[in-house]
Amino acid sequence: MVPRGPAQRAIAPEQHKASVQTNNSVMDHQRLISQVVSPKVERSPSPTSTVANPALKSDSSKPPNDDPAIKHVTSVSELSDVKRSPTPIPANPSLSRDSSKLPNRDATIDQVNSVSQLSDVKPTDWAFQALQSLVERYGVIAGYPNQTFRGNRAMTRYEFAAGLNAALNRITELLAAGTSNLVRKEDLVTLQTLQNQFAAELAQLRGRVDALEAHTASLEQHQFSTTTKFLGEVETVIGGILAGNNVVTKRPAPRIITFQDRVRLIFNTSFTGTDQLRTTLTAGNIASLGGTRTGLFGTTEGRTSDNATPRFPNNDVYLSGLRYQFKPFKNTQVNIFAQSDGAFEIGLSGPINPYFEGSAANAISRYARRNMVYDYGDTGPGIAVLQQFDKQWQLGLAYTAINGDTPTPDNGLFSGRYVALGQLSYYSPSKDFRLALTYANTYSPPNTTGQTGTNFGPVIGSNLANSTVAGTGTVGNLYGIQAFYKINPKFAINGWVGYSAHRYLGRGDGQVWNWAVGLAFPDLLKEGSLGGLFIGMEPKLTALSKNVDLGAGPGQVDKDTSLHIEGFYQYQLNDNIAITPGFIWITAPDFNADNPASLVAWLRTTFKF
Repeated sequence: MVPRGPAQRAIAPEQHKASVQTNNSVMDHQRLISQVVSPKVERSPSPTSTVANPALKSDSSKPPNDDPAIKHVTSVSELSDVKRSPTPIPANPSLSRDSSKLPNRDATIDQVNSVSQLSDVKPTDWAFQALQSLVERYGVIAGYPNQTFRGNRAMTRYEFAAGLNAALNRITELLAAGTSNLVRKEDLVTLQTLQNQFAAELAQLRGRVDALEAHTASLEQHQFSTTTKFLGEVETVIGGILAGNNVVTKRPAPRIITFQDRVRLIFNTSFTGTDQLRTTLTAGNIASLGGTRTGLFGTTEGRTSDNATPRFPNNDVYLSGLRYQFKPFKNTQVNIFAQSDGAFEIGLSGPINPYFEGSAANAISRYARRNMVYDYGDTGPGIAVLQQFDKQWQLGLAYTAINGDTPTPDNGLFSGRYVALGQLSYYSPSKDFRLALTYANTYSPPNTTGQTGTNFGPVIGSNLANSTVAGTGTVGNLYGIQAFYKINPKFAINGWVGYSAHRYLGRGDGQVWNWAVGLAFPDLLKEGSLGGLFIGMEPKLTALSKNVDLGAGPGQVDKDTSLHIEGFYQYQLNDNIAITPGFIWITAPDFNADNPASLVAWLRTTFKF
């Protein structure tokens, strides 16, 4: 052994002193880090800060237990919603592709060595220098697999914890390695100073976040349902007849202005996220201006689209719709309904006539909403299927049993009145042009009526077009072609032609035609508002077997041509309220030039919520 000399023994105290200084430096840095991470900041005394958030409250002298429901945890095992995962949680807030899917097994993300590797981070971004410092000085930033940072997306508590852990681990490694040039004591002092200077602002921000979380929790606790959405629609109408006679009595129709209403409450419930159970409750007292040889006009011409059903007393609440919709395949939609209409359920007429058809919206009259081929039906039980072939082609099939809920002779699902309908629709890639070809077959047993009081026919048009032979069943084969073309964002045109072949079983045949053209002016005078002009010929009986008498004599048809002219302006006051003045003008009512023209004025206000 070589004895230790004085020189060697003199070096030992210097080495010890250097070691002590290094350890003290590390301890000082760690002390500063702990003060920066958990500063003693007094919380805002605002009464809104009643719900503590463990992720935000940073007063190390008081555990975050302001709310008895929130407890300070000392072990992650105390958190019931945190599970052990075979895949580690990413050690950076920006690692997850989707905050709702943590951890993500497919997120193979590499460490970023330079901020230039992040394609969506530009030198002009306000946080560019901060990101550059975190990447190049500390190496605690990573990006998505496509080399993006997505700095604008929200961060979950999981991501915050993972990122904070990565930053602290990195700083601890740098301190342990003695790399004081990377983590400077001055930087930590600056951070602590900034937190002290902005303590009031930080406390106020925490108070606001806590108040927002409390409000959100209250909304979640008191929401109507986690699976049901409630929609409401209230319509009020001031209007009446300004001119015209009753076509049956030949006397002037009453010139009486009324104030009437209709209310619809809709409950949409989903059980799987891709299905929907819709329940519709309706009440109203809007009187029909006329029916087949009944009502104020004695004809269905000019009938409004919002009149109440005669089946229930005015303003009685009744179930007007009950339907369950689901998708057995990606491009197949099935609707099974106990109370509704098949064509309505799969939306066959709406897309072809978007600016005129609508519930308590758009056109005033029933006829301006749709071709007569859709109007031979009534509400009842049935099934409807919508098959999407691609983005351009669509096939709709529907079967509605008008009195399918009535267990008496000549009623029921398959032995009573029904409408079977099919439609092939084409949409251009831009959806600016749409075309539909429609066919329907319908049958009505002798002397049966539906829920709206009709026996057979399109419930619009002349009395002869809606008439049947007493004691005789009636079959209809209906054909329609309708088109829509949006010329520009401010102007669109739509139109249709419809033909119906009526067969009065054992008696003879009849033929009925109708046509129409509509001009729509979206965003007229104000964004969201709508102007509309409409002209057409409601269903007219043009041919009849000589031995068939529908009320005007054997073989007699409508002798003149009647035009339906309508205009409206739907002023969108805001997202929930629309005011729509409009008029309906009928020339030669009931297709008889001897009858003076009729005029109806309508002022509709719609509230939707």
